[in-house]
Amino acid sequence: MITYKGRVGVLGATSIIGECLLPLLLEEGWDVVAFSRQARCIKQPSENQSITWQLLTKSKLPDSSDVHQTEKQITFWISLAPIEVLPEYFSMFLIYGAKHIVAVSSTSRFTKRTSSDPAEKKLAENLAENEERLESWAKKENLTFTILRPTLIYGLGRDKNVSVIAAFIRRFAFFCVFGAARGLRQPVHAQDVASCCAAALGVNAAINRCYNISGGEIVTYREMVCRIFSALGRKPRFVAFPLWLFRLAVCLLRIFPPFHHWSAAMAERMNQDLIFDHEDASHDLGFAPRPFLPTLKDLHGYCQNEK
Repeated sequence: MITYKGRVGVLGATSIIGECLLPLLLEEGWDVVAFSRQARCIKQPSENQSITWQLLTKSKLPDSSDVHQTEKQITFWISLAPIEVLPEYFSMFLIYGAKHIVAVSSTSRFTKRTSSDPAEKKLAENLAENEERLESWAKKENLTFTILRPTLIYGLGRDKNVSVIAAFIRRFAFFCVFGAARGLRQPVHAQDVASCCAAALGVNAAINRCYNISGGEIVTYREMVCRIFSALGRKPRFVAFPLWLFRLAVCLLRIFPPFHHWSAAMAERMNQDLIFDHEDASHDLGFAPRPFLPTLKDLHGYCQNEK
């Protein structure tokens, strides 16, 4: 029999992590209120469902009357939305009676702060600034928090990392690299990130702590791409580009939807080590990430679109 744990609100519930997290929370005995800005995902729960969906709009966030009508407070929260938008919901959290918030940030806070791309450098600054805003606000309002910083997330074919590389391979039958592409990586599966989010709800050691959460295996960038080739049933085929040509190629690639966010700085990082120790998360949260062995299911989304 499942033991009832309480009510938890999930912000950004239709994200890749949310897709993994919601069924996990139900299995663990949580009553879930899922918040999303995507109206097509909102559905009325049946009598036996424990997930209540609520639509968020920029023009109207839930207010005190909404909480009074439902007579439901939400003391635990997991935010999967970009952490830079989290302050927009501070007042909503207070209205619902929030006591503890688990927020997902990113190790890009560290890896992109010296990027040659101004947009990436700005992203790193925003991540750091909004982590600090959450900490300051929580202290002011007498709330507690846990911040999780995943490395490169993949899974379900919905990520903007591994699945986009797979889309490139499907379209062009090769992958372009800069130099030897020997920088180290730790891809982390969305399901493992979701498990860590759920664990952070009920562990006292995680209160007011920040954790870097990385994959269970360290591989070079080149090996990471080789395994994507393998998952697609293809023989690895690389083409080495000089940086100037990579910049030109990226400008052309941006006309295709999966590659809108690519930049030349990505090529520069192919030879940089972007690895993070997750020992603290393993000790406090039981975090045990899988090795990087992507399946067709992990790559399905963008590949499907590219057929």
